[in-house]
Amino acid sequence: MQILSHRGWWQYSSEKNHLIAFKKEFEYCLKDISQPYRGGVETDIRDYNGSLVISHDIATKDSLSLDDFLSLYSNYNIHTNSTLALNIKSDGLQIELKSILQKYKIENYFVFDMSVPDALGYIKHGLNLFTRQSEYETTPPFYQDAKGVWLDEFHTHWIDEKIIESHLKNNKQICIVSPDLHKRDYTKEWQEYKEIEIRLNNPNLMLCTDKVAEARRFFNESN
Repeated sequence: MQILSHRGWWQYSSEKNHLIAFKKEFEYCLKDISQPYRGGVETDIRDYNGSLVISHDIATKDSLSLDDFLSLYSNYNIHTNSTLALNIKSDGLQIELKSILQKYKIENYFVFDMSVPDALGYIKHGLNLFTRQSEYETTPPFYQDAKGVWLDEFHTHWIDEKIIESHLKNNKQICIVSPDLHKRDYTKEWQEYKEIEIRLNNPNLMLCTDKVAEARRFFNESN
């Protein structure tokens, strides 16, 4: 299972979406570059004063620039085994984002969570895009154009092997939102996902979580 660290691999909440959390994740990916399960980061993209920055909430002058974030990622030379999940928080970023991704020659990424009208621009400009499926989005929009599916359980557990297998058979990558991101217990779901992953034996399965070290031990080190 490929584990994506939610806003970086942080120890304290104040480290979320900051260089210290991203460095820790990238160092892990560099150390384990030969491992099949790899790693990655989920982070949030906004605009501030005409530039792209990393920020979940309203951006400020202290927000980390996307350029600095991608420069750090590029310096670790971990493109093949570290996925970037870019949560789009503002509309109209397509051209600038595509330009900076090309600047650093980054291909192992996907964008997601933008509004549906804004998503059409990402499709038009050929960026790697994930659609969504949840209790509220039972039919994923622009499915044929999407590289993968972001599976989210806001309130109830509905993701099962049939759903996962159907997306994989359609050559879609999958990233599951771990229940801990919605402040729910995750033990039962993790066990189910681990058993599904073993049965399906497909590398295109990811989990996004705040419980990074625990998830990597549970899904990978005991295999």
